[in-house]
Amino acid sequence: MPSQRLDTWPHGAQLLDAEHTRFTLWAPDATSVSVELRNGQSLPMDPQPNGWFVREVPCPKGTRYRFCINGEFEVPDPASRAQDGGLQGYSVVVDPREYTWQTPDWKGRPWHHAVIYELHAGVLGGYGEVAKQLPRLAALGVTAIELMPLAQYSGERNWGYDGVLLYAPHDTYGSPAALKQLIDEAHRLGLMVIVDVVYNHFGPQGNYLPAYAKAFFHEDSHTPWGAGINYQRREVRDFFIDNALMWLLDYRVDGLRLDAVHAINDASLLHELAQRIRQLTAPDRHVWLTVENEFNQSFLLEKDYNAQWNDDGHNVLHVLLTGETDAYYAEFADNSTEKLARCLSEGFVYQGQTNRHGTSRGEPSAHLPSHAFVLFLQNHDQIGNRALGERLHRLCPPQALRAATTLLLLSPMIPLLFMGEESAAPEPFLFFTDYAGELAQAVSEGRRKEFADFSTYGSSTDNDNDNDNEQIPDPNQRSTHARARPSLTPAPHETARHDMLTLYEKLLHIRHRSIIPRLQGAHSLGAQVLATGAVAAQWRMADNSILLIALNLSAHPAPHTLATHSQLVFESQPNVASHLHSHHLLEPYSALVSLVDAPFPPSRLESAHE
Repeated sequence: MPSQRLDTWPHGAQLLDAEHTRFTLWAPDATSVSVELRNGQSLPMDPQPNGWFVREVPCPKGTRYRFCINGEFEVPDPASRAQDGGLQGYSVVVDPREYTWQTPDWKGRPWHHAVIYELHAGVLGGYGEVAKQLPRLAALGVTAIELMPLAQYSGERNWGYDGVLLYAPHDTYGSPAALKQLIDEAHRLGLMVIVDVVYNHFGPQGNYLPAYAKAFFHEDSHTPWGAGINYQRREVRDFFIDNALMWLLDYRVDGLRLDAVHAINDASLLHELAQRIRQLTAPDRHVWLTVENEFNQSFLLEKDYNAQWNDDGHNVLHVLLTGETDAYYAEFADNSTEKLARCLSEGFVYQGQTNRHGTSRGEPSAHLPSHAFVLFLQNHDQIGNRALGERLHRLCPPQALRAATTLLLLSPMIPLLFMGEESAAPEPFLFFTDYAGELAQAVSEGRRKEFADFSTYGSSTDNDNDNDNEQIPDPNQRSTHARARPSLTPAPHETARHDMLTLYEKLLHIRHRSIIPRLQGAHSLGAQVLATGAVAAQWRMADNSILLIALNLSAHPAPHTLATHSQLVFESQPNVASHLHSHHLLEPYSALVSLVDAPFPPSRLESAHE
């Protein structure tokens, strides 16, 4: 790993030695800046060219400090490595090199090994409680945990996408050392760690940058979160790039997932960030970079980034499973089966087609490998952005969910699970915040207005209450956060949950045994519609075998013929294969996975499905 240098981290507080710290702040609109120590010292900082202020101070690690702007108001360090008392408290001088890693030789795992488990550290009780789950996840077959954003935000509880101090892990989850212990333990168990980062906006409360660094933003560029970020400024670009490097070098995480890069209006930043990461991380490390991108920009996945969250894949599967077509699901209501076939064959559903707003979305993606797409049935957005936070097992027939889960865990796309999904956790995952006053009221009202496009606020089969605006949980109530904590391990009497967990265990065992060894370089050979709600897809794998997945998410059998010479890998219900062999029909709500070891021409495969 490249050695850390002071000039690598121009922002914030750098510990020079045991008793000296250099404080640096970019404040181009300030006439004066001072370091205010909690012991009462006020130390003027020296102005430098281009709006920088610097001061070396005789103080050790653990020193509490703030910056005073123009002698008028105090602010936390925007590059604070830790906070004592949240945003209203003090920033803390941290020695990023003091932690002794127990897994110093860890290099990570190849991307095609990825089985990702997304979780919220705060909901699970902090870093220490997350660490307790790691042995279970490793035994399940998970190979990576993905932590929802960790950056310090306003209040005690939040999804994390409202962070304002991007360098400081949120103080209620645990200390920076506790986070490193979690990462260390993950590596000991062979688990990669991904951190979700938000570089497209700052949260609505606690961001003081506009008060002393207006050039950080484009005042004439408007976003849902306020003025757009001025990525063209070198100081701003470095702020985000250095933050990414901090996670990868200081915390030794194995990857980053960049949230909503469609809201970053500078593709060159995304390119430079990826290139700098590749250059400054050791060449023998496996570093995973993924994006969320509504624009479906394939060019990002051709060289710079490993994969994109495939929202198209989720959305079309959700429509077929639940019948819901409200809001953005409307784009997948027509020709849903054809769109699923396109997803399995080419990655994105929208590759330039017109969306519900009348604009084209997406770029051609058929040339990308299957593992350039992260597939999921549930994630924080797709559950938490429901009014009532229902999980998928409450919204669709259980046999249909088993079939879709088979596709999720055995297709060549990279699977992502959301915490509790593997055991059908009954608890909802709700949207929660911790704001006060007018902002709290605005967030609560905005939450209700958000569902104006939905004909129903929920379809939960065990919810007998009327679905109306008053039913939507208030994001700011502590109880909303408490309800979102999943019971990850089913009780002995919860038979259905045990069955779900057994399904995940079995499918992940098969993935590791039969799919991952064949996955690197796998590519699609196409997919076809069998009937409404039913498709058959095929991929040529790395060993030249053919992976076949037939999926029927409808309540009716679909005509299909089992390929000759195929070896059964998994059937989501008993006797699916025998019924297919005898009657050439794929059972309702079923999936069949098979492998053809002896390669034969694609034309023969296609005729086998006619």
